[in-house]
Amino acid sequence: MKIIAVIPARYASTRFPAKLMQDLGGKTVIVRTYEAAVNTQLFDEVFVVTDSDLIFDEISSVGGKAIKSTKEHESGSDRIAEAVADLDVDIVVNVQGDEPFIDKKSLAKVIEVFKKDSQQTIDLASLMREITDLEAIENPNNVKVVVDQNGLALYFSRSVIPYPREKNVGVRYFQHIGIYAFRKQALLDFYTLPMKSLEASEKLEQLRYLEFGKKIKMVETNHVSIGIDTPEDLEKARKML
Repeated sequence: MKIIAVIPARYASTRFPAKLMQDLGGKTVIVRTYEAAVNTQLFDEVFVVTDSDLIFDEISSVGGKAIKSTKEHESGSDRIAEAVADLDVDIVVNVQGDEPFIDKKSLAKVIEVFKKDSQQTIDLASLMREITDLEAIENPNNVKVVVDQNGLALYFSRSVIPYPREKNVGVRYFQHIGIYAFRKQALLDFYTLPMKSLEASEKLEQLRYLEFGKKIKMVETNHVSIGIDTPEDLEKARKML
């Protein structure tokens, strides 16, 4: 089973333009993320796929593997699908370009899903962590997920799911952590499938997979991802480093 990591890296960002090219302890954010993915030693290869000549050249300058997108894309899955279409690979792991503090244990968990799936019934694997703070549960920037008894995703939403009509029934709330592992074919299918109403309404690409019957296995983790979405996040990351 050949397993690769792909880091989608857009130059533009509405909240923090050019954030991936910002300095983080003497290296750019995207180089930090790329090197962290390589250093996990979980992957046969690691690629950065980007729409930017600057990012392409930045990764190439440190001996990294970069792929230039040739089309405009609506989502990270679309960008990755284009990049891996002609690659000989079984499992593709999407690593977020703005999260340089990669947790090896969490990545290993999503990869393990496919190693145990001898019948190849799982199309995607992803992560979730329990949240108990009411503000975090109600925050629409925190995507929530509900799962069935086998840990398969039933739905993702920015709203509170499930709705707590009854307060004392032991419901747990899970925040989706946006690390994905895909079977290559699931990615290629996504690339050709149209956006439907659920995805368009919530602005969550993972709903396209569910709407077309793909199985997403969710794995629980305690890891809190640290993304760089604002200049303030960058300052926090510099202090952490």
